[in-house]
Amino acid sequence: MEKRKLKNSELDRKSAEEFKAAEKTPIIVILDNVRSLNNIGSIFRTADAFLIEKIYLCGITATPPHKDIQKTALGATETVAWEYAEDVLALVEKLKAKDMKIFSVEQAENATFLNEFMPEAAAKYVFVFGNEVKGVQQKIVSASDGVLEIPQLGSKHSLNIAVSAGVVLWDVFSKIKFSHR
Repeated sequence: MEKRKLKNSELDRKSAEEFKAAEKTPIIVILDNVRSLNNIGSIFRTADAFLIEKIYLCGITATPPHKDIQKTALGATETVAWEYAEDVLALVEKLKAKDMKIFSVEQAENATFLNEFMPEAAAKYVFVFGNEVKGVQQKIVSASDGVLEIPQLGSKHSLNIAVSAGVVLWDVFSKIKFSHR
């Protein structure tokens, strides 16, 4: 059986208008004081891939347009809805009041391992990803409905935030879209 790479023209890509009109995955991402512009852009691109509803950029997290965000986002800042919110705790409380389920992605006591997490059918989820060095702020972890941890078996127990976002968003997206509950 031949294995031929597909050409870009064969990928059935959505236009920006088609993306905006498409049914979104009921997931919102919060970036809590993320420093790296490349990480921000990578997370936008991942959010585009999985039709994520929205990204909130909080605290010191930079906002588009910026050439270093665009370098890794490859235009995803034009498709994925985003908003800046300076106060991440106020945002978390506002989203909780709308019955959204808030999960910090962090290594913490009583965290749920990602592989054991099963999203509820009708729920809308918010995943908070933190600063590259300090992680998600403790006050946000405390205000969350739960904490998700990516199981790691190596010696570092540390993933880049863009990698963490990719792992979590793919896992939850696939459980929502492809699981046969």
